[in-house]
Amino acid sequence: MIKRRITAEDLYRFTWVSDPAIRPAGGTIAYVSKTVNEDKSGYRSRIWLTDGDGSAQREFTRGENDSAPAWSPDGSKLAFLRKDGQKNQVWFIDADGGEAYAVTKAGEGVSAFAWSPDGQALLYTAKAEPDMQAKGDDATAERDDSPKPGKQALVVDRMKSKADGSGLWDGKRAHLFVHDIEKASDNAITSGHFDVTDFAWSPSGDEIVFAAKIPADASRDADLVLTNDLFAVGRNGGAFRRLTKAGMSVSKPAFSPDGSRIAFFGHEYSHGNATTTQIYTAVYPGGEISCLTGGLDLTMGNAAVTDMKMAGSSGPIFSRDGQSVYAIVTTEGNVHVGRFGVDGSHEMLTSGPREIIQIAYTGSGNELVLVAADTQRPGELYRLHAESKQEVQLTRSNAALLEELEMSKPESFWFEASDGEKVQGWILPPVGLETGKKAATILEIHGGPHAMYVNSFMHEFQLLAAQGYAVIYCNPRGGHGYGQEFVNACRGDYGGRDYLDVMELVDYAVSHYSYVDEQRLGVTGGSYGGFMTNWIVGHTNRFKAAVTQRSICNWLSFYGVSDIGYFFTEDQIGGQPWEEPEKLWKHSPLAYVKQVETPLLILHGEEDLRCPIEQAEQLYVALKRLGKKTQLVRFPGANHDLSRSGHPELRVERLNRIAGWMNGLLQA
Repeated sequence: MIKRRITAEDLYRFTWVSDPAIRPAGGTIAYVSKTVNEDKSGYRSRIWLTDGDGSAQREFTRGENDSAPAWSPDGSKLAFLRKDGQKNQVWFIDADGGEAYAVTKAGEGVSAFAWSPDGQALLYTAKAEPDMQAKGDDATAERDDSPKPGKQALVVDRMKSKADGSGLWDGKRAHLFVHDIEKASDNAITSGHFDVTDFAWSPSGDEIVFAAKIPADASRDADLVLTNDLFAVGRNGGAFRRLTKAGMSVSKPAFSPDGSRIAFFGHEYSHGNATTTQIYTAVYPGGEISCLTGGLDLTMGNAAVTDMKMAGSSGPIFSRDGQSVYAIVTTEGNVHVGRFGVDGSHEMLTSGPREIIQIAYTGSGNELVLVAADTQRPGELYRLHAESKQEVQLTRSNAALLEELEMSKPESFWFEASDGEKVQGWILPPVGLETGKKAATILEIHGGPHAMYVNSFMHEFQLLAAQGYAVIYCNPRGGHGYGQEFVNACRGDYGGRDYLDVMELVDYAVSHYSYVDEQRLGVTGGSYGGFMTNWIVGHTNRFKAAVTQRSICNWLSFYGVSDIGYFFTEDQIGGQPWEEPEKLWKHSPLAYVKQVETPLLILHGEEDLRCPIEQAEQLYVALKRLGKKTQLVRFPGANHDLSRSGHPELRVERLNRIAGWMNGLLQA
C-alpha cells in the first residue's frame, strides 16, 4: 500500500477514545468513542462496549452526545450522560441493551455523577441558586431562561465573574444532589456561595466527601483564596465536616475499599501555581493526613500537552486490598502509571515513550484498563496486569486511517543548558527527507507554562513534518516532569532562563542535525507558548517566520481581562499593575514591539477568556502601525481550547493557516 502524507483535513477521520468503565462481575468495558459528525459542525460521542480481551467491539448507544459511562454496582445497568436539548441528564440502559431512558430532570443539567454503593441512588452535581435551600426552591425544576423583554443589565459583584469555556458567571453555583432512583426524587446535599468540584461516596453509602473552596475565615473573599479543602457530609445532607487543613489545594478524593482512608491529589501551595501535585491520604472519618509521594519529586496526574486528547486525567485509585494507590505520573517527557504503597514503597507499572491519559481499575485481581497514546497513535484502550506488567491492546479505533499515512517519528535527546541544567528536547524529521538535503525547521513551544511535551501524538507536528519541515521542541524551565525546582524556575523570570532554554535548543539542533537549515527557521506556540513566540521575535531576528496563538503580550492589561489574570499575574510575574507597573511592562512582549522584524501571524479565538483577544488586538495594532508584516486571524466562537476541542472546521483552518504562513516565508 502506497502511503500518503497527513493533512489538516484528516482531523475529520480521527476517533478519540476515553472514559473506560469496567462492568462488575463481568469484565465488559464501556468507553466513549468520539468522532467529528457528518456535517463537520461538531462532535458525536457514543458509548461502545468491548469484552475484556478486546473482542466483540460494538456500539451500545446511539445518542449524539453520550458520555461518562458508569455501571451500576450489580452490573445490571449502565448509566451515562446524554444531552436532552442543551443540558446533560443521567440516562440508564440495561446491560443487555434496549431503549435508553432519562432518569434525572435537573433544571440546569447534570455535570457529573456517581452511583451509590447500594445502587439505589445517584449522587450528582448541578448548577443551582446558592441559597436554594433557604428559599425552599426546587433546584431541579426546569427554569425559564428565555430573554426578558427590553434591555437588561448584567450586574457583577464578585472577582471571578467569568471563566474560559463557560463565559460570564450566571449567579449559580455547582452543588451536590442525591437522586433516589425508586422515588424519582432529588435532595440537595449542599448549598451556599461555593462550588463543589470533586466528590465520592463512602463505601457504606452513609457519607459523601467533596472538594470545595469554603474559607475557614468567612470574612475572606473566596475568589482571592486559591486553596480548597475536603469536606464530609451525610447522605441526607446536614452540617459539613472539614477533613483537610486550610492552605492545601485538593482534588479527586477516592475511598479505600474498607472506608478507613481517603486518597486524593493535593499540594500545600509552597511554590504557588508551580507547586507539584502529590498523593495524600487521610485517615477516615477524621485523622492523620500524610503525603505518600512527597519525597519522590514527581508530578501526579497528567500534565501533558497534546492537540489530540479529549479527556481529563484520572485521580488516585486504591487497590482492592487498600494497601496501595494507583495513579498517573507525569515524568521526563512521558506519562506513566505508578503504584504507591501506604507503607512508602513505590514502583512504575508502565514504561517506554508514551502518554497514559486515563486509568480504570477492574476491582478484582491486579488489572487496570488504560487509555494510552504514543507518538504514532492517538489514545487507545489497553488492559494492564499490574504484577506481570503485560499489556493487551483492546481497541484500534484509528488503525485504518493510520495505515494510510506516512508518519514521522521523533527522536528524543537531552542537551546541557548554559547554566548546566539538563533539558529534554525532541526533533521530528521531515517526511521524505532526502539524504544531504537541508530542511526548514520550526520551533514549537508549549503552553502552561507548567505543562510538558510528551511522547504522544501531535497532529500539528505531524502536519508540519508532512509539509517538509523538521520540528524541534523541548520542555524549558517552568515545565512539569523534572522536579519542583525545575517547574518553579520561570516564576518571576518570564523571558529569562526559559527564553535561553528554547534558544539553546535551536543551537543544539543546528549543531547536531545536519539537515536543520539555520537560514530557514520558524517559531510558533500557544498560550504561554504564544507569549514566548512574541518574546522571541522581539529579542532576535533569527527566525524568518512566526505564528503566535492565543497569546499574551501585555501583563498590565492581562491582569484585569483574563479569567485568571488577577491571581496568575501576581503568582507568575510577581506584581500588580498599580504597584509594580515597570515589572509587568518589562516582562511584556509588547514593550519590545519596535524591535520585531520577523513576519508574525496572530491567531486568536474571539471567545477566549483565558488570554482574551484584546491581547492579540494590541499586538496587531502596534505591529501594523509600525509597518511590520503581520496578519490577525480571528476565530468566531472559539475559546482557549480551540486547538484541542474546538469547532472541527476551525481546527482544520487553524492548522492550514499555520502551515500556509510558514510555507509562504520558509519554502518560497
